[in-house]
Amino acid sequence: MSLSTWLAFFAASWAISFSPGPGAISAMASGLKYGFRRGYWTTVGLILGILLQFGIVAIGLGALLATSEVAFTILKWVGAGYLVYLGWLQFRSDAAPVAVEAAAPEDFRVKDLVLRGCLVNITNPKGTVFLMAVVPQFLDPAAPLAAQYAIIAATLCFTDLVAMGCYTTLAARVLRLLRTPGHIRWINRSFGALFVLAGTVLATFSRRV
Repeated sequence: MSLSTWLAFFAASWAISFSPGPGAISAMASGLKYGFRRGYWTTVGLILGILLQFGIVAIGLGALLATSEVAFTILKWVGAGYLVYLGWLQFRSDAAPVAVEAAAPEDFRVKDLVLRGCLVNITNPKGTVFLMAVVPQFLDPAAPLAAQYAIIAATLCFTDLVAMGCYTTLAARVLRLLRTPGHIRWINRSFGALFVLAGTVLATFSRRV
């Protein structure tokens, strides 16, 4: 991969990472509930999900999803259902005020946040189809593909770490402005509605985008 090609992908990856979607919503929801330091573990899971998606594309399973209506439909509905489930949990979240410097909530577990972030990305077939559409444009078939895949994956992970960190920080700072249960309840229901909306959009996603 030439430097000019990499720079083009680097620029595109910022737009990809900062595009609002299930990952951004998940990062903000975690930042809202746990603050930046704890909530950022969701981003670790999101990155793992991206790497798994990228691996699927790299080894050719992405092509199977593109040609198999059954596989695509199953993954699409699993992802949509999971997002709606997250929305339901967020909608019912406790409305008690949360302090950024407070001890971790009793339900805080690193592995749960990592798993949640990973599932949000890995069950999103639009991400897989998107990678299948974008990545080949930056590949040189005459050069070793493994090294090119590694560069593209590392670049996308870097920009996503920054982008999701920004979303998590934004939500975590909002915590400092929340002083009443009514505020917390309104924010939780807003994020819950966003999750449900993301799940609905995912459910209606067309493979011909």
